[in-house]
Amino acid sequence: MAEKIPPQLLRHPVDLLALGFGSGLLPRAPGTAGTLAAIPLYLVMQSLALTVYVPLVAVLFLLGIPICAHTAKRLGVHDHPGIVWDEIVGYLVTMTFAPTGWLWVLAGFLLFRFFDVLKPWPIRWLDRRVGGGFGIMVDDLLAGIAAAAVLQLLVIYL
Repeated sequence: MAEKIPPQLLRHPVDLLALGFGSGLLPRAPGTAGTLAAIPLYLVMQSLALTVYVPLVAVLFLLGIPICAHTAKRLGVHDHPGIVWDEIVGYLVTMTFAPTGWLWVLAGFLLFRFFDVLKPWPIRWLDRRVGGGFGIMVDDLLAGIAAAAVLQLLVIYL
């Protein structure tokens, strides 16, 4: 089990982001809490044109690499469960082409959590073999892509 995160880490802006604005401090299911923290951000971003939304999510992913690496180093744990910036970005990836409405917000949440927890191949393979900030981010990127694909299938067939 990873060490408890001292709340004073939230005073540093980079750690505040990595820890999902404090959602990663929850002792149980911090990844789920981080994904929940992504929903208000998504609701603000959902009306953006895809030509803005996609590059913005890409920038958030790229920024996540040094953000997560920084906090992992400060915590002394490669992928501490409290680091949830990757879940936030993964959820935003999931919702890239989602229709508006609470049903889709919930469906995206459940699908992303499913793929993030289950980590089917190649997600688990990358999670175990890729280190650093990129390693922290990439498995959630792939979980988000998988969840987005299934979400689109639901959109088509429902």
